Amino acid sequence: MRKFSELIEKSNPDNVIKSRFRIMKSDDEKMLAFGWANVSMRVDGELIEDWQADIIEPEELENAAYEYVLLYREGGEMHERGGVAVLIESVVFTEEKMQAMGIPAGTLPVGWWIGFKITDKDVWEKVKNGTYQMFSIEGEAERVEVRAENTL
Repeated sequence: MRKFSELIEKSNPDNVIKSRFRIMKSDDEKMLAFGWANVSMRVDGELIEDWQADIIEPEELENAAYEYVLLYREGGEMHERGGVAVLIESVVFTEEKMQAMGIPAGTLPVGWWIGFKITDKDVWEKVKNGTYQMFSIEGEAERVEVRAENTL
């Protein structure tokens, strides 16, 4: 199986979208780190626009998460070196799933929560000492212009 990092087209940096989300929970003894991979919609229902003025619709985020879990599950270091972590937890919290779980509306954002088992001790030390404080996702997307609802 090819690594996720090998499948990312790197020849055109304008197509690579990177986002960063803080590590929210970790377990030092087990070398586990958990947090949001991406958040599509705030708890108030507002779609989030990232630093590149892009948005990821909840359905698109959910599909991307499923593809990642099906095909890759590997974590890398700074988008350069793969094989330093393995995905152990993944759930996309959609409005429908939160309702089915009994999570009250407005409690969590619509987003992709992940957990990784870090397999590289040097990388884990960087998580522990704060060098790596967040997750950073990388991928390709087709940029489609979205018109504001109040424009013709």
